[in-house]
Amino acid sequence: MNREQAVRINDHLLDAYTALDQARMVIAALGKAERIELGDWLDEVVAALEDELLQPIYDQYPDLEPPKSDREPLVFTCELTWDEVRLPPSVTEQQVDEIIFSIMKPTWRKTAMMVTLVMDRCKELGLPIEGEMIAARLRLLSDTGRIEGIGDLRLWFDSEVRLKD
Repeated sequence: MNREQAVRINDHLLDAYTALDQARMVIAALGKAERIELGDWLDEVVAALEDELLQPIYDQYPDLEPPKSDREPLVFTCELTWDEVRLPPSVTEQQVDEIIFSIMKPTWRKTAMMVTLVMDRCKELGLPIEGEMIAARLRLLSDTGRIEGIGDLRLWFDSEVRLKD
């Protein structure tokens, strides 16, 4: 392929990449079984788009590749698990849960947003709780079925949580 063809193909594939990202948000609003099934398929399609279509273009024309920051979402990870959390003596699990459930909605929200909102509320109440502690609690609540979570909750910008239906 010549450069002009590569530019045209690249432009269309980047449009498709954007459309797939928008589809991911719509899929997030579906029922759990559909979210899991379609989300897995979507991940495979995105991987194929990146690895088998875009990468060969970038191998031939490296200057066409967008900066990584333009194509990859921000990632904030937290490997802390709830059993590793040591709450300050003045804070109980029940208090943390009450704050989480008072802020959480039945609509999907990014885990990063929930961590920030809960952390802000804890600061208002004078509770010394860190974001990693909140993220670990959200993971436990999701794993035990008390809330719904989609995606890997360790990745705050790539996962979402909501109240159970």
